[in-house]
Amino acid sequence: MAEANLTVRELRRVWKPQKERLNAEHAQHPTNIRFHRACSWLQRVEDAEEHEALDLLLLSLWTSFNALYGQWDGERQEPVSDVDCWQHFLDRMLVLDKDGLIQDKLEEHKKLVMVLFDDEYLSRFFWQEPTDQRAKRVRRTRLEAQAWYVEKNWTMVLQRLFERIYLLRCQLVHGAATYDSSFNRTAIRRCIQMMDHLLRTFLEVWGRWGADEDWGIMCYPPMK
Repeated sequence: MAEANLTVRELRRVWKPQKERLNAEHAQHPTNIRFHRACSWLQRVEDAEEHEALDLLLLSLWTSFNALYGQWDGERQEPVSDVDCWQHFLDRMLVLDKDGLIQDKLEEHKKLVMVLFDDEYLSRFFWQEPTDQRAKRVRRTRLEAQAWYVEKNWTMVLQRLFERIYLLRCQLVHGAATYDSSFNRTAIRRCIQMMDHLLRTFLEVWGRWGADEDWGIMCYPPMK
């Protein structure tokens, strides 16, 4: 039987011992701040009403994720490229995950993962030349993904999955989609479901094994 996702309250309870230890070392410890910021946006999703616009839920989920992976470039004095940051973060999550929580979540929701891989409109490759031929090639990703599952190549599954969610996120952020558009409701709903499952799992991994990791320079620390 599949385990339920942890709520924000439960995630904070997992993190509490680490939080108190880190606070004793540093009153504004960046690892604590990252976790707190991520939970604040995830709480926004939990508190959403049934009629809440899906676009806003997806953006809130990605913002929560961004609080964990974001990095500051000390030389250029600006945030590091989003893609570089989240790709590296996913790799680190898999290394930290001693109990295979992420793997379990990917296996539990394999059907949803495959449906996202089948959607040509979530593929950057398709949009480079949006034709029927390219759409067919995108849908072959299902065969590749089946092989990744057999090989337990979770790095590839995660990276390719988040590439698709990120594309939809970018369409919304950069004004390349109409608010509450009927064209992308199904895709957004599916991305929200998968993002929610994985984000809560990342926070659980972080809470159990990530306290003593160096998560890099945090963007825009509180100035109090």
